[in-house]
Amino acid sequence: MSTTSNNAELIDKLNRALALEMRAEVEYAHYAAYVKGINRLHLKPFFESEATESFNHASIVRNAINQLGGEAVTERDHTAILHTTDYQVMLQEVLETERLAAKTYHGILEMVTGNEELYDLIEQIYFAEVRSIEELTQLI
Repeated sequence: MSTTSNNAELIDKLNRALALEMRAEVEYAHYAAYVKGINRLHLKPFFESEATESFNHASIVRNAINQLGGEAVTERDHTAILHTTDYQVMLQEVLETERLAAKTYHGILEMVTGNEELYDLIEQIYFAEVRSIEELTQLI
């Protein structure tokens, strides 16, 4: 496979990750607004922090796409975000989002060769996704 087709495939995967991050940002912000009761004290700031993290990840990925000569997507992943006020359902939903993101970034890491800076950036995001999975698993 040529470098051009490798870059095109990598850009496609990065755009997939970008769309997922944009969706995660909306999902976390939505749940921060709707979490109720005593759980709101802990989960609202947690969800807000995760929304900010998703925004930051999206920015990193967008910049990487640009540096590779690609065009970044501007729409989030279209998977529906379940509206609920049940914090257990919220946690389960975002856990699935984080698992998909981690899987996506793991796949990207396997594709990145010869670009240590990009590898390091994606690896840091991947580890953040794994950390989020561990935190959510403990909260559930």
